[in-house]
Amino acid sequence: MSHETFEECTTKLKKLNDQVIVITGASSGIGLVTASMAAAKGAKVVLAARNEAALKELAEELLQAGHEAVYIRADVGMEEEVNKIAEMAIKSFGRFDTWVNNAGVTIYGNAMDVSYQDMKRLFATNFWGVVYGSRTAVQHYLERGVPGTLINIGSVFGDKGTLIQSVYASSKFAIHGWTDSLRIEMEREGAPASITLIHPGRIDTPYTEHARSYLAHQPVHKGMMYPPEAVAEAILYAASHPKRDIYVGSQAKMLQFLGANFPRLTDKLWERISPRTQYDETRKSNTPEESNLYHAGYGMHERGANLGWKRIRSMIVKAAKHPVLTRAIVAGISVWAVLKVKRNNQEIN
Repeated sequence: MSHETFEECTTKLKKLNDQVIVITGASSGIGLVTASMAAAKGAKVVLAARNEAALKELAEELLQAGHEAVYIRADVGMEEEVNKIAEMAIKSFGRFDTWVNNAGVTIYGNAMDVSYQDMKRLFATNFWGVVYGSRTAVQHYLERGVPGTLINIGSVFGDKGTLIQSVYASSKFAIHGWTDSLRIEMEREGAPASITLIHPGRIDTPYTEHARSYLAHQPVHKGMMYPPEAVAEAILYAASHPKRDIYVGSQAKMLQFLGANFPRLTDKLWERISPRTQYDETRKSNTPEESNLYHAGYGMHERGANLGWKRIRSMIVKAAKHPVLTRAIVAGISVWAVLKVKRNNQEIN
């Protein structure tokens, strides 16, 4: 391994148009949008998911548009299939530079109702899939001795527990802990790996329609949500710019802050607000067979049938991409506010 420091290694990440990017869960939602955006920016993409038909369709679309893309059907809950994703990337392009652990599933149901079998299946995808992908990616960067990026997709519910999606939240807490611990270890060893955790708020994808549901009514996002493009923007920025964490949506950052600093108050507020924002009383819930917990869900859909205010961007992501400018603006506003207060006081006196 090179004797360069961690900072020196990770600041030498390749530009996006020179990268090979592996994306799991690429057949719909965030993964689908990220793949399309990455290819449009000149990256070569390796697409992985369980829905082979959707992957084939996406790859053909990208190839016809003049981009470079390959695909492989894989269940990330199985270590040997994650290894095959890496083998496909190396066989096709000789390497990969960024690995995005995006694949995920969810369960809507109370903690005391969800079966242990369903819990274990969710953790196989959400947690073990991230562990397998993380170790595969970091090992590849160590062997090459060339800086690379690992991006794990966490959640607002990995920072604060929630009702109805307790199993999903637990898996995301585990991902947050794994990512943070792995980052510390790799930094101590001087490994050439930039490791980023993305914290999305509610995102308008088919996530709720793919969910395994124990509810009588159809799971949905209700209220404010953000487009999958906002998460993709955060992912692709982190691919070439070392970042520890990126929050997507003010709700993600706010809930993390409130939960960390006012846990009891946040619990009480969340108990009142959260349940009615997670399902649609006018629709009957999907069946277990329609969920993607044990098999692939439908693909090639970027958005879901969610209800509420659908934002077109995340200003939190924009701020993360321009930290110096953001600090300057905040400082300017603060100075203006102080001067304004002083002027008002002088006028009153």
